[in-house]
Amino acid sequence: ATLWFRPASRTTTNRDINMKNVPLYLAGEFVESQTSEWIDVTNPATNEVIAKAPCTTNAEMRKAIESAGEMFKTWKEVPVSERARVMLRYQALLKEHHDEIAEILAQETGKTFDDAKGDVWRGIEVVEHAANVASMMMGETVENVAREVDTHSWIQPLGVCAGITPFNFPAMIPLWMFPMAIACGNTFILKPSEQDPLTPMRLAELFEEAGAPKGVLQVVHGGKEQVDVLLTDPAIKAVSFVGSVPVGRYIYETGTRNMKRVQSFAGAK
Repeated sequence: ATLWFRPASRTTTNRDINMKNVPLYLAGEFVESQTSEWIDVTNPATNEVIAKAPCTTNAEMRKAIESAGEMFKTWKEVPVSERARVMLRYQALLKEHHDEIAEILAQETGKTFDDAKGDVWRGIEVVEHAANVASMMMGETVENVAREVDTHSWIQPLGVCAGITPFNFPAMIPLWMFPMAIACGNTFILKPSEQDPLTPMRLAELFEEAGAPKGVLQVVHGGKEQVDVLLTDPAIKAVSFVGSVPVGRYIYETGTRNMKRVQSFAGAK
C-alpha cells in the first residue's frame, strides 16, 4: 500500500504530516469518504489541524459490513497455519516500521516518542501471540462421559466482529483486537477514535502489505452514529470496546440487547 501521509520526522529534515482527509479502508481499498461531515484531527502539542477524519456515511458502513460478511465465507475456510503466517509477516513488518509508527502516534496524541514506542511495542506483542493461533484453535474430545456417550467440541470463528477503540492507545488497543479475531478466522471492522485515526490507518496499510486478503479488515471512522450501526446490525456477531464507563455501559447494553457477544472494558479495565 502507498503511504498516504508522511510521518513527523525526528531528523533534521523536520518533515510533517501533510494535512489530508483520512481515508476509509473498505473492501481492501483505501478510499475517500463521500461524507459532508469531517472531524478535525489535531496535534495536541501545537493545536495544529493535521488531518480530517470522515463521519462514514450509512452507505459506506453498509459496504464495510457486506464486504466483511462476504469475505468471512472464504476466510473461515483458510487453514489455521496460513492465517498464522499472515500474522508472522505482519509482526515482522510492524517491527520494521516500529519507529515510523511511533512518530505518527506521537504527533497525533501528544505523547513523547519513548511513550509512543511503548504503545506500539505492546501491540506487537499481541500480534506475536496471534501468530501462535493454531494451539488456541484446538477442540476437545472426551470418551465415555456417560454410558455409550462421547463428547466432541470444536472452536469455530463467529463471523464479522467489530472493535471500537479509544484515543489514548491508538496502536496497542487496535492490535489487541483485529489480529486475534482475524487469526481465529473472523473478519473485522475497526472503528478507531476520531481523535487519532492516522496510526490505525498505518496499521491497516501494513496489514495489507503482510498479505492479508482484501476484505478481512475494514476501517471506518466517525462517532456515535457509526458506532450504533455496528451495535445494531445483525450481521455483526461480536463487539469489543475499550473506553470510558458511560460509553462502555451503553455499548454493552445496546450490543447485548441486539444479541451480540460484547466485551466492554469500561474505564479501560
